[in-house]
Amino acid sequence: MIVRQFLQWLRTAPAGDRAEATSALARAYLHSDLTRDDKAAAVGAMIMLLDDPSPLVRRALAEVFAGNENAPPAVVHSLASDQPEVAAPVLARSPLLLDADLVEQVATGEAARQAAVAMRPYLPCSVSAAIAEVGCAEACLVLLENRGAEIVPFSLDRIVDRHGHLAAIRDSLLERDDLPAPTRQALVVKLSQTLADFVTARQWLAEDRARRIAKEACEKATVALAADSPDGDVRPLIRHLRASGQLNAGLLLRALLSGNVGMFEEALAELADMPLQRVSGIVHGRGAGFRALYDKAGLPASTLPAFREALEAMREEGFIAEPGGASRLKRRIIERVLTRCEGAAIGEVEPVLTLLRRYAAEAAREEARLFCDELVAEDRFGFVEDDWRLDAA
Repeated sequence: MIVRQFLQWLRTAPAGDRAEATSALARAYLHSDLTRDDKAAAVGAMIMLLDDPSPLVRRALAEVFAGNENAPPAVVHSLASDQPEVAAPVLARSPLLLDADLVEQVATGEAARQAAVAMRPYLPCSVSAAIAEVGCAEACLVLLENRGAEIVPFSLDRIVDRHGHLAAIRDSLLERDDLPAPTRQALVVKLSQTLADFVTARQWLAEDRARRIAKEACEKATVALAADSPDGDVRPLIRHLRASGQLNAGLLLRALLSGNVGMFEEALAELADMPLQRVSGIVHGRGAGFRALYDKAGLPASTLPAFREALEAMREEGFIAEPGGASRLKRRIIERVLTRCEGAAIGEVEPVLTLLRRYAAEAAREEARLFCDELVAEDRFGFVEDDWRLDAA
């Protein structure tokens, strides 16, 4: 009887009043002690309300039923397929929606619908993968910020491929503790490409020069990333570099001249398809096996002298006294390699000399920055110490 009167009243009531009454009916269905007949009548009335022309009425249903597992499934599934502003609460919280239902909702391509799914308190990796594959940038950002979402490395890579050029996406990814080293390197590449495109579009630099500077900055960051990564993450990073065409002689020479012998050995082992222990023995030994290893790795013959001289300098002098750890070029070693290579025949070696000179200039700048930073730090400490003595007096 009450439901019949409610339906009659709905025909003339304004939209706001209909929304309030609909919310009350939905709450009564969930929390009141209704008879079976009254519950059936209430469900029928709410199914009819799904066709109400006002989104306020349908939204009222969605907000009441969104997080409740006792909501009528027919109503919930219909609300989930409604327009995004009505469906959002159900998509974000309803326990009645299966993973397949959520994937289907993500596939619609509507940004608000995808973002609502991405903010669910618990999101399985299958739904996360769907968002990473077809979701808009907003939905992917919501997904990355959702600590209850399971995201596998492949999905992180897809987000980088599709939206890594956006600063908000990059920042959210880099804040993750579980971000694999290959994915971090892919973000570095995206950032360098974005910066190169920006300065080229503004005509601040010629395109060729901008690309070269971006490439060198990317290689520098890659070596630093390898130096900071745990040993178990270096080989996956090397494989990623090889698959993406970045594992070249220039990068390997930079790694070696930075003192990152571990990265250099991992790269040779990957390129030559040899055990790491055997490669390490050849690199640290003084026999003639390095030339065979180098050739098997498929590296160009023109850069072999530079690698030989760098290894010889490493064996004789080491990198203990050099600043910057295994992530910065070592000026003393580079100058020694450059001096010995300059005595070779000009021709194929000339591009290597040009590269070594750029490395030497970069190392000199880095060394100067470190020196100036130390001076400023010492000077600041001196002022603090003087102030303390004055206060004590």
